[in-house]
Amino acid sequence: MKRLLPFTLLLCLGVALQAQNTPEIREILDRLKKLEDANRVLNDEVHSLRQELAAARSATPAERSEEQAQVEKARIEDIAQSKVEASQKLPITITGMALFNTYINGRYNGGTENTVTAPLTPGDATGGGSLRQSIIGLQYDSPQMVFGGKVTGAISLDLFGGSAASLDHLIRLRTATISLDWTNTSILFGQDKPVISPRDPNSYAQVGVSPLTGAGNLWLWQPQVRLEQRFRFTNNFGVRAQVGVVQTRELGDESSGYNSYVPAPVTGALPVEHAQPGVEGRFEVWRQWGENTRIEIAPGFHENSSTVGASNVDSHLFSLDWLIKPVKYIEFTGFFYNGQNIANLGALPQGFVPRYNGTAPVHSTGGWAQVRFPVTERLAFDIYGGRQDDQNSDLHAGYIGLNQIYAANAMYRFAPNVMLSLEASQVRTTYLGIGNRLNNHVDLAVAYFF
Repeated sequence: MKRLLPFTLLLCLGVALQAQNTPEIREILDRLKKLEDANRVLNDEVHSLRQELAAARSATPAERSEEQAQVEKARIEDIAQSKVEASQKLPITITGMALFNTYINGRYNGGTENTVTAPLTPGDATGGGSLRQSIIGLQYDSPQMVFGGKVTGAISLDLFGGSAASLDHLIRLRTATISLDWTNTSILFGQDKPVISPRDPNSYAQVGVSPLTGAGNLWLWQPQVRLEQRFRFTNNFGVRAQVGVVQTRELGDESSGYNSYVPAPVTGALPVEHAQPGVEGRFEVWRQWGENTRIEIAPGFHENSSTVGASNVDSHLFSLDWLIKPVKYIEFTGFFYNGQNIANLGALPQGFVPRYNGTAPVHSTGGWAQVRFPVTERLAFDIYGGRQDDQNSDLHAGYIGLNQIYAANAMYRFAPNVMLSLEASQVRTTYLGIGNRLNNHVDLAVAYFF
């Protein structure tokens, strides 16, 4: 048995040497060799990394601090290019647009760039260019919570003060808000449009005052406090209720009425109206069927007490505004109102008229509507118009019985922050006992957003 063992080993070795020459065994041996080579490379890399780590650990604290300071300096420079910080270390974002308008006006322009009422007597047709409708804005957002609510706000300024002369532009406050927002509740303090009239037509031709001023758009920015409560019944259906206290403007204590952008009645100076703060409410019902289909309907009201001499000329108003977007490429918006003595909200300055037995309010009906066609992400068309129709029996001869404005525009976005707009409009003003006056206006605007 012991003699057979060497023979058996020799036999197995011979078989193994013979099997090594088969293709299968050679393939296995080649794979083993490749694995050994890969392990050798990995070992070399691990050794190199260990050497680098040891060198970094042996660096002096001064060397490490200098390197860290360079990294932090680069980061601060990057942040400084994109963020402005207030004195209280809160982030502020600069917004707005540089807006250049070039325009041609008809003869009934009243010496203004954007005519809101055609005057009785004609003048020269005019044209020109201006940057005074440019807007500068700041938005602020506090990371700290106040009573569990987030504090946000914004302020908007323009250069529409002063005159149309190129070196006589003055900075003017447009709107400013401070808002505390909770999940379903918001409280706003500031100066803004009336609660009942939050919408505006789309226009880059008339920005200094809202489009359709004196023709159905109650736009006058006034100090106010408002409370908003949101009710969401499903993901696609809800209600938004807003109530506010709004400061109203006294009419008659200025040579041009309450508003320098709308001429005073031709009868001359009016008695002073002493108005109390008004109360407004708006209740919006909204429904959404998809990303591009939505409807919003919102009735509202305005009430405030006013006296002129010994007469009461209170303001009462019912309103309705809407947004209807049945498909992606059509959007219908508008606003309607009916009431009395509404001049202090941005309408024509004839909210009341003097009579032999005192002062009487003027009843008024008006509103505006717009159809927008967003053809592509860059191109959109708008057609809009508005009117203010004051009750003729409340007015004297020479007052404006009806004021209408109609407009159409095309807007093309050349870049994310560059917009080109071409707009044509017409003002039609009817004076009681005198007749109609018309003024045409064409405007080409270039807006650069920042």
